[in-house]
Amino acid sequence: MARPLIMVAPNGARRGRADHPALPVTLRRIVETAATCHAAGADALHLHVRDAEGRHSLDAGLYRETLAEISRAAPDLRLQITTEAAGIFDVPAQLACLERVRPAWASIAAREIARDPDLAPRVYALCADMGIETQHILYDTGDVALLARWRAEGIVRPKQDSVLYVLGRYATGQVSDPGDLDPFLAADPDRDDWMVCAFGPAEHACLARAARLGGKLRVGFENSLTRSDGAPHRDNAASVADLLSLIEGQCQ
Repeated sequence: MARPLIMVAPNGARRGRADHPALPVTLRRIVETAATCHAAGADALHLHVRDAEGRHSLDAGLYRETLAEISRAAPDLRLQITTEAAGIFDVPAQLACLERVRPAWASIAAREIARDPDLAPRVYALCADMGIETQHILYDTGDVALLARWRAEGIVRPKQDSVLYVLGRYATGQVSDPGDLDPFLAADPDRDDWMVCAFGPAEHACLARAARLGGKLRVGFENSLTRSDGAPHRDNAASVADLLSLIEGQCQ
């Protein structure tokens, strides 16, 4: 088994320092976390930025500044921005973020863009025209079907085929299971470039199964703060290192 690409998602839109003291919120801590996670074995980083009050933001200036600082601290780390709405932003704001930041890589939740069907074609056309690599966030098999329909209608452009299957949700006591991947795989038999993230203490077990099946992996405090025994990870880099050790054991 070849070593899969490992992306770290160190903070997300909803959690803060009260959830874990090592969860990065400020620009300085995000940059430090990026560097330590890259040193621990992460190949890419899924970036959320926060405003001065620590709230989820799609501010283009914050994104550009943070991308530049991470690129200086970890120049070989691939960077992906999020366009996540998080119950705050509408589709025009998500489109404006992409237009103003012009990132090399962005994640886009299909169900969020579907809130404004008239703008959906513009979102994907913009990414195609600007050369923005897209990753579609899929939360269930309904999202898989939506994406397939958009491909057939030409809304999603050729080569915009990368997907992230999300196992679980933010919920008290959420424990994703490796078997939660099965419905996605059954619904998306023509998958090619696919990645998995998972919530809860079985996060690494879910990702290890995805790796065995040829998937890429997203790990980090956005989705899970704890090890399989329920104890908290020391920080994002420790979670990356533990996952890499597990995966390398499978590769032997």
